[in-house]
This record gives sequence, C-alpha cells and structure tokens, in this order.
Amino acid sequence: MVSAHTPATAPPGKPGPGLRERKKLQTRQAIRRAALRLFAERGYDATPVDRIAEAAEVSPSTVSRYFPAKEDIVLTDEYGALLERGIRARPAGEPMPETLRHAAVGIVRGLDAADRGELLQRVRLVREVPAVRGRTAELTARHIDLVSAALAERTGRPADDLEIRVVGAAALAALQEALLHWAEEGRAGGPEEPIHRSMDVLARGLTL
Repeated sequence: MVSAHTPATAPPGKPGPGLRERKKLQTRQAIRRAALRLFAERGYDATPVDRIAEAAEVSPSTVSRYFPAKEDIVLTDEYGALLERGIRARPAGEPMPETLRHAAVGIVRGLDAADRGELLQRVRLVREVPAVRGRTAELTARHIDLVSAALAERTGRPADDLEIRVVGAAALAALQEALLHWAEEGRAGGPEEPIHRSMDVLARGLTL
C-alpha cells in the first residue's frame, strides 16, 4: 500500500520506539519529504539521488541505506505495519471486509492535511512514473506478508495458507485501486469514499 507518520505512542502493553529508532524514522522522513519536494519542482526523472541527499542534508550513501532504489522513496512507508496493527485490534468475529475497512479508514483519518497531500503526490507518482509503478510488486509482496500474518492470527490458520494469502492480496489490491482512483479523480477530500466502495465490493463477494 502506498506517508503516514508513525504514531508517537505505542499500543497498550508495548514499549514505544527507542531513541535510535526515532532518529532513523526522522531521517527517513526528511529524505522522503526532500525528495517529494524536488519531484514536484523538477520532475521525478530529473531528480538524481545526490540532489535529494543534498536537500535532505545527508550523504548519498545514507539515502541508499534507507532507500535502496529511488523508487523506494515513493513506495516505502509505515502503512503496512499500521494496517497490520489495525487488523489485530479489530474483534475476532468481525467479517473480514469490515475489519479491513475499519483498519484502512482508521489510518486515513489519522492523517493531517500535509500527510494527505503527501499521500496524494505519492499515489500520483505510482500512476504516472513507469519506474515507480514497476517497483510496486516487490514491496506489495512484503505488505501481503504483514497482512497475512495478522489475518492468520485472527483465524488460527498458518500465514502461508492459500486462502489467507488470497484474502490479503485481494484486500491490498482493492486498497491500492481505491487510492489510484482517488488520485486520478483529483478529489479535494481524502480517499475514504473510494476505500468504502472497494471494501463493499469485497463484502458482496466480488459481484457487480
């Protein structure tokens, strides 16, 4: 799924991130924000990694350490972990589309105006830049692993169960299409309405 900030507070019973992790997150966000600003000003293809590093006040090797490919600056975020956490927080007996709906909409509602603008820019880059779009498969596979693990915990099935993987992949595909639709339509508001519509499709068994 294509940044939300990582919440400063941890879920009950879990320790918050340590100082080192917070610094790493701050560096990652600084690189991403500098890159997105340059992409908007100069264009994606015309913005080299060394220029991003200069704008973020880090070395090019630091950029590469946090984001192995330039496309990862657009695609890598905290959403997979937040979605996994949201799924785990829902009632165990809840229908799966409703669980996914609440988890996804909960993430979006936690974004401020700046985060929503950043998300919209990133989704548009996915839609418009072939190199970014081509990189999505590998990172989506990681998100499927996270979501499948959370679904497996709810159902008592193994995380590599075929049906668990299918549900996880279908959910993430639906969410991605909702975000792409939101970006293409250029909606002034957030992506909640397309997310609800996509989850409605899953809830009625993919019928039209």
